Amino acid sequence: MGEFMEMNTRLNAGMADIRASLRAAYLQAKDVGDHAEMSRLNALAVEVDSLRAKLALGALDKVAKKVAAVRLGDLAGEDLVGEDFSVAGLEHQPARFGPGAIGGAVLPIARPTLLPVTGEQDERPIAWGAVTARKHGPTFNARVREIANGLHCDPSHLMAVMAFETGETFDPAQKNAADSGATGLIQFMPHTAHALGTSVSRLAAMTARRQLDFVKAYFDMVRPTGVTLAGLSDLYMAVLWPAAMGRDESHILFRTPSRAYTQNRGLDVNRDGVITKAEATSKVAAKLAKGMKSGRLG
Repeated sequence: MGEFMEMNTRLNAGMADIRASLRAAYLQAKDVGDHAEMSRLNALAVEVDSLRAKLALGALDKVAKKVAAVRLGDLAGEDLVGEDFSVAGLEHQPARFGPGAIGGAVLPIARPTLLPVTGEQDERPIAWGAVTARKHGPTFNARVREIANGLHCDPSHLMAVMAFETGETFDPAQKNAADSGATGLIQFMPHTAHALGTSVSRLAAMTARRQLDFVKAYFDMVRPTGVTLAGLSDLYMAVLWPAAMGRDESHILFRTPSRAYTQNRGLDVNRDGVITKAEATSKVAAKLAKGMKSGRLG
């Protein structure tokens, strides 16, 4: 057990060093207005943070190899960003290690956060922006940025949420695969649509740009006064489970046996019968990382 904890400490320290270097480089790029480099460094930060979250879920061998590759500069191009990682930041919360925990070990899982969102965010490329610009035109991305500014969140986070909720289609008529009636960019439930003064059928008939107005109205409706949604997890919780906004990443959303768990069991990353806020967000974080890749970032 001591050897395991020592490895955990070494890996976390190595990732923290890399994260600090990325932050310093990001700030240098910001000083000279190099927005392309800022976006590239953001993508790298997503990868490093994702690896730390993977460590908390038990993938020690994979993490060790990835960290070694990052240290040696062996990751390049499409390999920089993982497809199925969860984002983590620098504020730690305790989380169980693997199903049932190993020897009662407590490892860090962190509050999701990217490098700082700056005043220049309206000029920076955003995750999935190239995809939605082709599909819905540049006014879609402009509206996403406006909404994000009002929510004080990163527009890439909002795009990642919509990518996850629509299966990367960004289709305003997208239906929920489980036939729950949920529809659209953030999967509006019928009762939610009614509360917003519309219906899922009318939402499905809208253009994506028009439906974004209801996305904004939804966030305004569920967000408590004075609460910002700067973190990816809180932004996603506003869609999935608003009661969890502002809670720790280890906060339990659903557990088996329950209907809510059954409906969301795909979010149970370690298959332990419990879905935490961090686990649920990891799926959206994977979409964030994927949307930062070349051909999607724009």
